[in-house]
Amino acid sequence: MSKGQVNMTGFFVGCYVITLLVLLFGASEAVIKLPPNISLPALIAFGDSIVDPGNNNGLTTVAKSNFYPYGKDFEGGRPTGRFSNGKIPTDLIAEELGIKDLVPAYLDPALQIEDLATGVSFASGAAGYDPLTSAIPSVISMSGQFNLFKEYKSKIKSYFGEERTNFIIENALYVVVAGSDDITNTYYAVPFRRAHYDINSYTDLMINKAVGFYKDLYGEGARRIAVFGAPPLGCLPSQRTLAGGLNRVCVEEYNAAAQLFNSKLSPQLKSLTNQLPNSRIVYIDIYSPLLDLIQNPSKNGFEVVDKGCCGTGNIEASILCNKFTPPCMDASKHVFWDSYHPTERAYQVIIKRILPQYLNSFF
Repeated sequence: MSKGQVNMTGFFVGCYVITLLVLLFGASEAVIKLPPNISLPALIAFGDSIVDPGNNNGLTTVAKSNFYPYGKDFEGGRPTGRFSNGKIPTDLIAEELGIKDLVPAYLDPALQIEDLATGVSFASGAAGYDPLTSAIPSVISMSGQFNLFKEYKSKIKSYFGEERTNFIIENALYVVVAGSDDITNTYYAVPFRRAHYDINSYTDLMINKAVGFYKDLYGEGARRIAVFGAPPLGCLPSQRTLAGGLNRVCVEEYNAAAQLFNSKLSPQLKSLTNQLPNSRIVYIDIYSPLLDLIQNPSKNGFEVVDKGCCGTGNIEASILCNKFTPPCMDASKHVFWDSYHPTERAYQVIIKRILPQYLNSFF
C-alpha cells in the first residue's frame, strides 16, 4: 500500500512563518465560540467514507470517488475523493470551529506542512471496526489508519519539535466515524459473519474492536474523541433497493441493528471516559438527526429522501456513480447524494444541529 509522501517543495522560512500564524491564530474565523482559554489546534479523523477526503485515491479498490460527478458542487467542481457532491462532515466541523476550511487526506501527495499542523484525515472509504470489513474491498483498516497516525506524529515532531507536537496531539479534536460498513456490507451483504454470529454477538465484536481502537488513540495522546454512532442504515437508498421490497421502504431490521450497536457504544464511551484520566470520549448521536431529515424533509428544506441525486438514485454509489450516470439538477433538494452518502447540504444541517449540542462535552 502506497502511503504517499508529504511534498516539502518550497518549504522555506516564509512557509514556516505562515505555519506559525496558522497554529497561533487558526486557519479561519470560528463560527462557534470555544470556552475561554480553550484551544483546538487541529482536527484529526479516522473511519470510513463519511470522513474520507481522498485516502482511497491511490488504492486498488472499487471504493473510490475521485471522478465526476463526485465533487460537482465542491470548490471548482473538482472530484477530490470525497464521497459527496461537496464538503464532508470533517470539513464542516473544522470550518465551524475555526480550525481550517478543509481537512485533507493524509495520503494526498500534495499535502503541505501546514496541513499536518492543523489536522488530517486517515479515514478510508468502506473501512470498519471489524478487520474483515476493510479486507474485503482492500482499503485501509482501522489498525492501518492508526499506524499512519503514529507516522504522522513522527513527522510533525520532526518539523515542530516535541513540545508543539504534544500540544497539538493532546488538544486536537479527534473524529471517528465507522460501523456502517460493518453492518450493511460485512454482516448483511456477504455471508461470512452471519454464519458464525447473530446480530447481537456481531455488534459485540464491533464494540470490542472499537473500544480497543479508542484505547490505542488515548495511548498515543488523544484526549478529545468524538465517536459517531451508526445512522438509520435501513433508510439509505441502496438498502431500500436491496432489502426494502417493491416499495423500497426503510429496512427495519437494518435500523434495529444500527440502534443495537449504538445502545452498546454509548455506555462504553462513558465508561472509558471514567477510566482514562483527562479523556473526553463522547458519543455523537447521528441516527436521530438524519432520520429527522428523512421523515420530515419539508421542515428541513428537502424534497427527495429515498433516492440519491446520482443516476437513478436507487443503487449508484462509488464506481457505479460515474459520468454515465448523470446527477440531478439540484443536489440541495436531496438528503442523499448517491445511494449511500448524504449531500453536502444534509451534512450542513446535521453538523449545525449537533455541534452546539455536544461541543461542551469535550471541555
